[in-house]
Amino acid sequence: MQKDWTLSPSLLSCDFCNLQQELQSLEQAGIKWIHWDVMDGSFVPNITLGPPIISKSRQKTNLFFDVHLMIEKPERYIQQFARAGADLISIHAESTPHLESALSQIEKQNLKPAIALNPHTPLCQIEYLIPQTYMVLIMSVNPGFGGQEFIPFSMDKIRDLSRMIRDKNSQTLIQVDGGVDLENAAELVQDGADVLVSGSAFFKHPPYEQRLQDFKARVSKHV
Repeated sequence: MQKDWTLSPSLLSCDFCNLQQELQSLEQAGIKWIHWDVMDGSFVPNITLGPPIISKSRQKTNLFFDVHLMIEKPERYIQQFARAGADLISIHAESTPHLESALSQIEKQNLKPAIALNPHTPLCQIEYLIPQTYMVLIMSVNPGFGGQEFIPFSMDKIRDLSRMIRDKNSQTLIQVDGGVDLENAAELVQDGADVLVSGSAFFKHPPYEQRLQDFKARVSKHV
């Protein structure tokens, strides 16, 4: 039986000059999720976008908005991103001393709460929050820039997290972000990933419908 999984293209690698067309092309290609990388120049060195761009984009598409907040004290902005049209919000365990409270804020906005972990952050820091969490995002590169190479020990972390989720009888999803491409997609899904975030490895290979099929074919061949 084939495992269900989702590809969530990272808009950090799209053509922002033609964002509306990009969203339409992704939807027409059969993509269901899109990944928004929100960076504040503090938690990570780069600066990207905020609620206004997401809000305007929300009016143009029905795609699932997977919003990844790489910002300090994200609890200050949860309501703004909820109003902008997020469907899911990922916050970094390293970005706030009040992670449980921040997840509860996301739930109160009727959104799906998710925890993101930097490569060096151990799983034990979030173990007790797994039942409260819709998804855990494993960063397989250091956050802040696109186009980085996949960090190999991330595979071990994904397998360990998958076991932890099973041990808790939880339905929590596992997302992987960073260096995801055709070469490692099948192994990631095999090891427990449910959602794959792909940036340059997706957007630099149009047409998008064919690229989605390439990913699906590679995964179905091995999983």
